[in-house]
Amino acid sequence: MAEYKGIKGFKVQTVSTDPAASIVATGTWASGGSLNTGRSRSGGNGTQNAALTTGGINPSPAYSVINEQYDGTSWTEVGDLNTGRQSNKSQGTTTAALTSGGLSGAPFTTTTVNESWNGSAWTEVGDLNTGRGYAANASAGTSTAALYYAGQLPPATPGFSNTVEQWNGTSWTEVAEMNLARRNYAGAGTSTLAIAVAGNDLPGGVPAPFGQAAETWNGTSWTEISNVPVARNGNGAFGIQTSTLSFGGYGPPTGLVATVDFWNGSSWTTVNSMGTARAYFSTGSGTSSSGLAAGGVTTVPTGTTEEWTVAPAPTFQQENLGQVFYNSTSNAFKVTKSNSGAPLGTWSSGGTMNVTRGNDGGSGGTSVNDAIATTGYTGTAFSLSAETYDGSAWTSIANINTGRSDTGGSISGSSTAFIFFGGQTPPNTGVTESWNGSSWTEVNDLNTARRQIKGAGIQTAALGFGGFATAATGATESWNGTSWTEVNDLNNARGRAVGIGIQTAALAVAGIPTTSSESWNGTSWTNITNLNSARYGGAGAGTQTAGLYSGGDLPPNTAQVESWDGTSWTEVADLATARRGLFGSGAAGSAVVSGGFTTVYVNSTEEWSAPAPFASNVTLTAS
Repeated sequence: MAEYKGIKGFKVQTVSTDPAASIVATGTWASGGSLNTGRSRSGGNGTQNAALTTGGINPSPAYSVINEQYDGTSWTEVGDLNTGRQSNKSQGTTTAALTSGGLSGAPFTTTTVNESWNGSAWTEVGDLNTGRGYAANASAGTSTAALYYAGQLPPATPGFSNTVEQWNGTSWTEVAEMNLARRNYAGAGTSTLAIAVAGNDLPGGVPAPFGQAAETWNGTSWTEISNVPVARNGNGAFGIQTSTLSFGGYGPPTGLVATVDFWNGSSWTTVNSMGTARAYFSTGSGTSSSGLAAGGVTTVPTGTTEEWTVAPAPTFQQENLGQVFYNSTSNAFKVTKSNSGAPLGTWSSGGTMNVTRGNDGGSGGTSVNDAIATTGYTGTAFSLSAETYDGSAWTSIANINTGRSDTGGSISGSSTAFIFFGGQTPPNTGVTESWNGSSWTEVNDLNTARRQIKGAGIQTAALGFGGFATAATGATESWNGTSWTEVNDLNNARGRAVGIGIQTAALAVAGIPTTSSESWNGTSWTNITNLNSARYGGAGAGTQTAGLYSGGDLPPNTAQVESWDGTSWTEVADLATARRGLFGSGAAGSAVVSGGFTTVYVNSTEEWSAPAPFASNVTLTAS
């Protein structure tokens, strides 16, 4: 008789807890001791077992001096601030901390006051250069090396700030500004390696109540990264630049959210939610594997404390689809199976485009609820039309300046911040156009005019590669928000590839005349695993480690879809309509495709949804 090991390659293991998709997916929230004085918009710093919560809204007085210390079990009131305030930013430890800026009075009175904590008392030290409020949930640094970034300036509307100041232990110095002015965002890290996540922002100068944009600081400049999955403001965060947890906040459509997202340095993953949905925490306490979220607001300021803990690495068990195991805690045999044919998701019909077209117009966006499509060929003309998608309907926006087809675009951009470039009018063109949420502006051209080019990245940090000039080319250019710079070529020249990812971590997949796939690390291209079905003219979505390739031409046109996990391609659920030259954007688990060519040009839309995690552990039962 055959043994299970011989069939599946491993024995039935005994484990005390179910395997998980990743070590961070084992993380759970547990109740901790409540603050003595419930409040929101307070500064927070320290670790899960040794933290401070400083200042905040009480609500009476609205500008609190209260300082409480946590020992892993309970909070104790210790030395008060000299200046009562809320929305102050804190960093450091329970024996050496800094709290800076915030609001110290009504109506919207900002303060530059900076206080240093020695374990028993606060002392005023070198003040900020610019007083700002609504930046409390972004702690980065220590008492001697800190970062204060963004916030809000008077007048209250729309005085969002992108100013950044760095503390050297004695004074603050203004350094490079953020890409996006924002307030009520979350942040974490150090004075030289920091991250900012979501909040209220100003894409294209228009205030957005719930933001998704994220960016990182390397000590010299800020770089936009992939958007956080859930739009929100008032969220909290802790961790480091390459391992950050963002949690809670206000977000559509229900208001307060308990959603938690993890950033691993290249992509976001949604993990276990908080026990209590709330916003405007005291944060900055802990790491992505051991952190603290204290206070905040539900309908009123709260003292609720929750502790986040990830399973220790030695006890972590990785999920394997098809694995059978015995859980000794629940006394049950279980199997790890796909939620829907993993990493299978499903395609469903979406709203039709206003203009029927295809031939690889520029497209981008972050999810099925945030997409943009530009130009393309209608069958009789090069379209000037541009449209955005909100998950149910396409809306026409301002026309582009130059109609064309076979263009590239900032695939990881958004419906309010996007660029597209190249194509043919004909002839080939290098024209680049930038969208700020209200209008299109022609900016600097590509160095090499070409059609069939593809792209990756965002509006201010993009990559354009491949295409056809006088022949297929591997030329690659990098966009810094102002101009294009030639960088290292693809290993294999190609046109009509699919582009996936961001400027520093991208994929170029298949195309003409090559079927190869390549990965970009910010400096050079490396050959990786090919698609299972070689083709061209498909649609891309996702990141360098979690991508999606949909449709294309084998020939003939195909409905095949493949999912990329950073190592290999897996065929997943087909599109309903086989087509090539289609528009595509989104994430590996939430994408949208539209338009393209079947035997005629079409305007239909399909939406992809793949639940995460893709796998689940279910109990085996006899029948």
